[in-house]
Amino acid sequence: MDTRIIFMGSPEFSLPILEALHNNYGVIGVVTQPDRHAGRGRMLTPPPVKLMAEKLGIPTIQPLSLKDESAMIQLRDWAPDIIVVAAFGQILKKNVLELPKFGCINVHASLLPRWRGASPVQAAIIEGDARTGITIMKMEAGLDSGPIIAQRDVPIRINTTGGELADQLSYLGAQTLLDVLPSYLCGLTAPVTQDETLVTYANKLDKSQGLLDLSQPAIRLARKVLAFNPWPGAYYKIGGKTLKIHRAHVHDSYDCEIGAHYIVNNFPALGTAESLLVLDVVQPESKKSMPGDVFLLGLHSWL
Repeated sequence: MDTRIIFMGSPEFSLPILEALHNNYGVIGVVTQPDRHAGRGRMLTPPPVKLMAEKLGIPTIQPLSLKDESAMIQLRDWAPDIIVVAAFGQILKKNVLELPKFGCINVHASLLPRWRGASPVQAAIIEGDARTGITIMKMEAGLDSGPIIAQRDVPIRINTTGGELADQLSYLGAQTLLDVLPSYLCGLTAPVTQDETLVTYANKLDKSQGLLDLSQPAIRLARKVLAFNPWPGAYYKIGGKTLKIHRAHVHDSYDCEIGAHYIVNNFPALGTAESLLVLDVVQPESKKSMPGDVFLLGLHSWL
């Protein structure tokens, strides 16, 4: 018997999961976010999932909210057996959660209950977690609080960026979903309740959070630079202008002043609450990315 699957997702993280479902089961409909203005030209840009759905020939809707009656009419018309969600960007209400026979399941980029919320990949890197992974979860009304169907974990490699880790987890999520979906649909998998005593939250990110707070230790700031690459990006203000920081590392120092500028092996460095943060790759405002030592060659006022 064919399984009628609706997919809900929006960013690039969702793409391997949508493609895996389409290739192995077929997807009767896609729900994604509306087109948004993006980039310097503020061009109206469709979410990546919309572009893939069009390429695969899957009918797609883009409601501002699933509260819209027209969206619910379409969902009912599609008559799904199951809804699969991966980084959709909207909270599902009871009327959606209860619509499919097998409920709604979510592919979440953390080892729940650690890092519920919108930015689990970045949170895991910033907090120095040794491992992270993918959770396949049956959804309920709470935020990422539903029972766990399956989990797969991976180590967080040294110097892995948020973008690289998200890519790795998206493919892991697609494979994990394919592995567990048959037994779940047959009723052979019993979801396990999350341990509420272990819950942590990863809040939604915005660009303002990329500003480095030098009152924090350099090790945390170096992790933040990695976690926020490529988005929302880490940066530092110098002379009223924004200096994006793409790569940085810690240089142990027992005598540095918070916010002071230093030079370490011809590279710019910043004093933090603990040790120096050496800026390996930077991007001055309105310029291309460059190594830190090249940046210093054109700057006579760093010290």
